[in-house]
Amino acid sequence: MIGLLLVLIYIAFISLGLPDSLLGSAWPVMRAELDAPLYFAGIITMIIAGGTIVSSLLSDRLTRKMGAGLVTAVSVALTAAALFGFSVSSAVWTLCLFAVPYGLGAGAVDAALNNYVALHYAARHMSWLHCFWGVGASVSPYIMGHYLTNGFGWNRGYGAVAVIQIALTAVLFFSLPLWKKRAGGPAGGDGPPLKLPQILRIRGVKFVLPAFFCYCAIETTAGLWASSYLVSVRGVGAGTAARYASFFFLGVTAGRFLCGFIANKLSDFTMIRAGIAVIFLGIAAVWLPVGPDRVCLYGLVVVGLGCAPVYPAIIHATPANFGADKSQAIIGVQMASAYVGSTFMPPLFGLAASRAGVGLYPLFLLVIAGLMLFMIEALKKAVDVVY
Repeated sequence: MIGLLLVLIYIAFISLGLPDSLLGSAWPVMRAELDAPLYFAGIITMIIAGGTIVSSLLSDRLTRKMGAGLVTAVSVALTAAALFGFSVSSAVWTLCLFAVPYGLGAGAVDAALNNYVALHYAARHMSWLHCFWGVGASVSPYIMGHYLTNGFGWNRGYGAVAVIQIALTAVLFFSLPLWKKRAGGPAGGDGPPLKLPQILRIRGVKFVLPAFFCYCAIETTAGLWASSYLVSVRGVGAGTAARYASFFFLGVTAGRFLCGFIANKLSDFTMIRAGIAVIFLGIAAVWLPVGPDRVCLYGLVVVGLGCAPVYPAIIHATPANFGADKSQAIIGVQMASAYVGSTFMPPLFGLAASRAGVGLYPLFLLVIAGLMLFMIEALKKAVDVVY
C-alpha cells in the first residue's frame, strides 16, 4: 500500500509540471487569436506566481488543518478547474481570472508534497520526484503542439491537460486513506500553525531562504537567457542556441534521475555542495572565451547537471535541519522564496542586460552562485547538524 501511495505521488509530480510549460508554448497563437499584446503573457505569469507565493505561505496552516493528502487533492482540483477555465476562455481578462486558482493550487500542492516526501521517504525519491516534475514540464509542450499543428487550437490543448488533471483529482480523493496510514495518524502536525515572524526567527531560516532564492534565480535566468547570450555574444547560430538552451533543462532532469542513485549514500549537504561546484564549473566553461563553441555549449549542459541535486537536497534536509514539527511551515516559506527568485530575477537580468549587454550573463550567474554557496555554508554552521 505504501508503494501504491508513492506511485501516486510520482504521478502527482508529473501533474505538477504539466501546466508549467503550456502558456509559453501556446502564447504565440493565443495572443494572435485574443488580440493581446506580447507582454501580456508576463502579466498572466505574475498573477500565477502571486497566487503560488500566497498558497505556499499558507501551506502550514492548510496542511495542519486538512492533512497533506487532502491539500494535494484539493490543490490539483483547483489547477484542473483553472486549466478548464483557460480552455474555454475567449478574452485575456478571463485568463487573468483563472490564473488566480491556477497559482493557488500550484503553490499549496508543491509545498505539501515536498514536505510529505521529505518526512516519509528517502533522499533518492526526492531527486526522482523532481525529475518527474521535469518530465511533466517537458511533455506538455508536445501535447499543446499536437493540438496546434493538427488545427484543434490552443483551447483544446488546455482542455486535454485539464482532463488529465481531473482524472488525477479523482484518483487522489479515492487515495486519501493511504495518506493517513502512511503518516501513522492525522496528517499536518499538532499545535497552532507557525506565523511568518516566528518562522523567520528560527535559527538558520535567514540563510536557507536566500539560498533557495538564489538557486531558483540561477535555474530560471540560465534557461531563459541562454539563447540570447549564445547568439549575441558567442556568435552561435540561432537554431543551435535554442537546442542547447533546451539541453540545459534536459541536464537538470537527467541529473536528478542520476542523483537518485547516489542520494542515499551522500548527505544532503554533500549533494548541495557538489551541485554548486559543478555549477561553477559550467559557468566557467560558458564564460571563458577559449576553445571551440562546443565548450561553451557543453558548459550550459554542465550548469544544468549542477542544478540537479540542489533543489531536492535543500528540501529533503529541512526536517533534519529544523525539526519535523516545523518542516511544513519552513518548506512553505522556502517555496515562496523560490517563486520570488524565479519570478523577478530573470526580468532583473533583462533590465541589467539592456544597459550593460547580454555578456553580463555568466558574471550574473557567478555572483548568484557565490551568494548561494555562502548561504549554504552559513546554514550548515547555524543548524549544527552532523552530516
